[in-house]
Amino acid sequence: MNWDDTTGTPGEERLAGPAAERLVGSVADREDQAVEAALRPKDLGEFIGQEKVREQLDLVLRAARARGATADHVLLSGAPGLGKTTLSMIIAAEMGAPIRITSGPAIQHAGDLAAILSSLQEGEVLFLDEIHRMSRPAEEMLYMAMEDFRVDVIVGKGPGATAIPLELPPFTLVGATTRAGLLPPPLRDRFGFTAHMEFYEPHELERVVHRSAHLLDVEIEPDGAAEIAGRSRGTPRIANRLLRRVRDYAQVKADGLITRDIAAAALAVYEVDARGLDRLDRAVLEALLKLFGGGPVGLSTLAVAVGEERETVEEVAEPFLVREGLLARTPRGRVATPAAWAHLGLTPPRSTAGNGQQDLFGA
Repeated sequence: MNWDDTTGTPGEERLAGPAAERLVGSVADREDQAVEAALRPKDLGEFIGQEKVREQLDLVLRAARARGATADHVLLSGAPGLGKTTLSMIIAAEMGAPIRITSGPAIQHAGDLAAILSSLQEGEVLFLDEIHRMSRPAEEMLYMAMEDFRVDVIVGKGPGATAIPLELPPFTLVGATTRAGLLPPPLRDRFGFTAHMEFYEPHELERVVHRSAHLLDVEIEPDGAAEIAGRSRGTPRIANRLLRRVRDYAQVKADGLITRDIAAAALAVYEVDARGLDRLDRAVLEALLKLFGGGPVGLSTLAVAVGEERETVEEVAEPFLVREGLLARTPRGRVATPAAWAHLGLTPPRSTAGNGQQDLFGA
């Protein structure tokens, strides 16, 4: 296995800072990377969840092995922490091929990509994380490499420049992206298999927690696993991180066994509530409800109210709040839903005239 980018999880450096510091953040820090390496399933049979993706991918890989050919190029899209990197490693393992890992931001010039492609072995898997952030010249070079297994290397400059064709051995590109809509259609169309990874259901995360607990030699009861899974925001990476923090609490405060009460008490210490909201999430909701009567309120104003940058609120807190149905984005600003009032145990004002909620929710 070759790692071209050893500074962190490929492509996730732009989410450093507040996102990386959160216990329920989906960005992998160095501790996560080390633990994930030990917990990653080695084949599709061990991989939990994503049933349709696993079934479809299994057919693609079996057919390629039966033909004695390299697998089609694969595009995986979905939020961070759902297993895109893990699936890329499984693809390489299932095909009995080495894997090389890099990221879109690491490829800023066509020459960077040419150097990687020209050193690939036949059948090797190239995992390109955050592929939508690759530079345009490198992206255009990738078109020919994926389709014809050839790149044109430009030698010289100006009128005297010459394009030298370089033949490449057949390889499999596995591209991963958190923003599939940013991929240009010519690139998207060159992938033979495209899959979107969904957030996990609680019962699937319970299986993830049980498996990780076994590998980490942690004793856990079914209700303890359910409590952790219910606060993991549909993301295995977060489930594994919460499990480690609950394990620490159980070792220090109890006898090491994780029960529902122990898990709830541990996560209360870390300020992760029953729906998976943390301090930042609740601060945004409380400001919206208590200071602005539920909205609508502009994003910049809301960010000032919680003492965070606009980008932090928009990219770190809002996506989960919107997905949970606690906050709505409207042309007039951010608006709290009835579920937000109920979750914080607050009573919405009797009159909502002028704040936009009447039109949205009929209140």
